[in-house]
Amino acid sequence: MRLLIAFLMLLGSALSAASPVGASFDSSHGEWTRLLAANVRWNASGTSTTVDYAAFARDRKALANYMDALASVSEEEFRRWPLVERQAFLINAYNAGTVRLVLTRYPGLKSIKDIGGLFGSPWKQHALVLRGKQRTLDDVEHMLLRGARDYAEPRIHFAVNCASIGCPALRPEAYVGAKLARQLDDQTRRFLRDRSRNPNNSRAGVRVSKIFDWYGSDFVAHASSVGAFLARYPAELALDHATAQRLGAGELRVRFSPYDWRLNDKQP
Repeated sequence: MRLLIAFLMLLGSALSAASPVGASFDSSHGEWTRLLAANVRWNASGTSTTVDYAAFARDRKALANYMDALASVSEEEFRRWPLVERQAFLINAYNAGTVRLVLTRYPGLKSIKDIGGLFGSPWKQHALVLRGKQRTLDDVEHMLLRGARDYAEPRIHFAVNCASIGCPALRPEAYVGAKLARQLDDQTRRFLRDRSRNPNNSRAGVRVSKIFDWYGSDFVAHASSVGAFLARYPAELALDHATAQRLGAGELRVRFSPYDWRLNDKQP
């Protein structure tokens, strides 16, 4: 009997260690996907989305339940997960926290920047609880995602959404570890195809989103230069082969478009 009990205890420990996400947390982020699918819509070209914040406001309880589930994950549990599960969790947390922050002032705002006031910042306000601590959106993006020791994924900049027209799309489904690479690739390609954020380019140079200026160091670390990163997506940027080569070689100037901070709200 003692041998049987010892065997069962060892088996339970092994199964627990093999599980990428604790049984107490839904690693599919199903509740967040349900909310996104109901309240977020792609535009006709599939390059950006609008958010029905009025509908989200009617679903505050479900959003609060999801945020509570995120908050219930301990530091110890989080650290046991594979990298892709941790990244997906943090991206979803950032996006859900952003929506909830917007709802604190909706419909009385035209931009998320209205929340911070003249001398404040919406990204420096406590917006959610993660791993036992109050967090700001800046904490999530710059400390937990970009600042993590194993961070090496600049495409998260096309996944985290700042509730603005200039942002990459808020994807109408949750990010999940099992398909995170495919989701990030799809987000990147959709964003780069969007001529309102990355205007038409010519042989004289390219003009792209201000994101590539603000976070240039991330793209440099990943691809030696912003131009080299962009040159990997000639079709999305409507570049011919020769122009893409010149861009990758640093022979074309990269300029940055003004950012549209208007709320990405569903049009009435």
